[in-house]
Amino acid sequence: MCGISGIFDTRGRRDFDAALMHRINDTLHHRGPDEGSIHLQPGLGFGHRRLSIIDIATGQQPLFNAQGTVGIVFNGEIYNYQSLMAELQALGYVFRTRSDTEVIVHAWSAWGEDCVQRLRGMFAFVLWDQARDVLFMARDRLGVKPMFYALLDDGALVFGSELKALMAHPQLRRDIDPQAVEEYFALGYVAEPRTVFRQALKLPPGHTLVVRRGEALGQPRRYWDVNFTLDARIDEVQAQEELLRRLRESVKLRMIAEVPLGAFLSGGVDSSAVVAMMAGESAHPVKTCSMAFDDPAYNESEFARQVADRYHTEHHVETVQSDDFDLIDTLARLYDEPYADSSAIPTYRVCQLARKHVTVALSGDGGDESFGGYRRYRLHMMEERMRASLPLGLRRPLFGTLGRLYPKADWAPRVFRAKTTFQALARNSVEAYFHTMSVIRDHERMPLYSARFKSELGGYNARELFLRHAERANTDDPLAMIQYIDLHTYLVGDINTKVDRASMAHSLEVREPLMDHPLVEWLATLPSHLKLRGGEGKYLFKKSLEPHLPNDVLYRPKMGFAVPLARWFRGPLRQRVRSSLLGGPLADSGWFDLQTIGQMVEQHENGSRDHSTPLWTLLMYDAFLRNVMGMAPMRQAA
Repeated sequence: MCGISGIFDTRGRRDFDAALMHRINDTLHHRGPDEGSIHLQPGLGFGHRRLSIIDIATGQQPLFNAQGTVGIVFNGEIYNYQSLMAELQALGYVFRTRSDTEVIVHAWSAWGEDCVQRLRGMFAFVLWDQARDVLFMARDRLGVKPMFYALLDDGALVFGSELKALMAHPQLRRDIDPQAVEEYFALGYVAEPRTVFRQALKLPPGHTLVVRRGEALGQPRRYWDVNFTLDARIDEVQAQEELLRRLRESVKLRMIAEVPLGAFLSGGVDSSAVVAMMAGESAHPVKTCSMAFDDPAYNESEFARQVADRYHTEHHVETVQSDDFDLIDTLARLYDEPYADSSAIPTYRVCQLARKHVTVALSGDGGDESFGGYRRYRLHMMEERMRASLPLGLRRPLFGTLGRLYPKADWAPRVFRAKTTFQALARNSVEAYFHTMSVIRDHERMPLYSARFKSELGGYNARELFLRHAERANTDDPLAMIQYIDLHTYLVGDINTKVDRASMAHSLEVREPLMDHPLVEWLATLPSHLKLRGGEGKYLFKKSLEPHLPNDVLYRPKMGFAVPLARWFRGPLRQRVRSSLLGGPLADSGWFDLQTIGQMVEQHENGSRDHSTPLWTLLMYDAFLRNVMGMAPMRQAA
């Protein structure tokens, strides 16, 4: 696991400044504290920070072939590197290291751009082929590892594992993209391929980019997508057996390391399943790490303990205080662009705990998307049955009117929030799911924006992102459709971003067995009734795990990481919210309606409405302006 960076001259072969390349590389020191080096040649600069996991003795980067004509900087792990190494050796390639990095170099020489089809793992790499005068950039299929790039005005292409590496270049223009801001306030993150800056982009998951000197920068090329065929001819018992076989294989591949290895154990189904499989593959007790919460409403440590006791793991637990809000500015600097998932706080803490005991941790991320585990999937399918009973032409005016007139009930359980249900029923399936996934919904988001900002948006709405992905989904199955959308939006932009930045902040490598692409592909062939049945999400997954996990773990309500935002904003963060949102750089930007924000603050403080989610989203945008953009407040709130 590493941090990579570099500069490429798309117009010629100018010499890049070594001091600049060192500054860019040093921004990623946290991703690889073990070693760091740069490589410079006319027209090219490579930077690398190393967290040593495999082939500690000889796996240094940047790494070149014996002739010095093909070089690479690589972040990630290729789990099938040993079989690929044997295949390449049979083709005549000679290895000087035992690293997966050198496997990619020779795979490129053997198979060209199609080399990515052979790679099983999480990766982001940039490869330089001197003979072809080509720079080749690639990102793994599910976007576990990040890749940012920007074409500067002078023709230099700068790239890196995090946006801060690009920001270290003085020629990167930092003008904020209004459409990225709209995506942020809709979803809580800036979705691929945008970044918060107009000039910079993210390479989308499952894509490559070929850069040829002297030619215009082209568009990324998709080399992989998940296809929800739902056409597997398999009975339920066979499916359970096959699922466990594939899960064991995925876990076993991810246990290859030359450093201490363990797992996160939240007490949920996904992480518990990973630990159960690890225990079956390990001759020694698995090291597990859990966070407990002093607020019992958020505490799952009892269930984690049940799994730890069953498998005799070396279990480590630390308690997070319910007022652990001191990370706001740290998170803003860590994520580089606005990011509003408040579970980033406990995620940061569990990575901090894990790093005390291991260098590599396996996680259960990605299970909900592929197995059909989110509660919102069940609710969406209930709404789908209602949508199917009436045509959209009747639903839109009927339920749209009810949605406007019905009072908002933030305090009620979701099933009783009729206003939200009416609003969803007034939309088509994809628009309804966007409404569900919006952290601030259209009718609440648009009043936040000033007339100036709406003009700069030019009519853009973040729902276009969901509609674009839906067009590619190639399925009419309503559950498969929203799983496809989540795999391309929420999983990448929220979950993977959160875990990558939080883990790398502590120089911890996290591996995700449930995002093994052959497993994801196979699950996409299973019919939806094996994923969601009778209101039970992850049906097949849970049935398969009954011999391995307690029923209390398998069949209890999902909790997830959460923090008490509503209480914070009426208590210890009350003054910060008021001063930041009504008198700081957010207010000074001219993009927001301060009267609307003021009303939200007042309503939340007096308890008449719960605006905790939009207030947190606004607060984290303000923290981005202060900590990343370096904008100081010009006036104080009254």
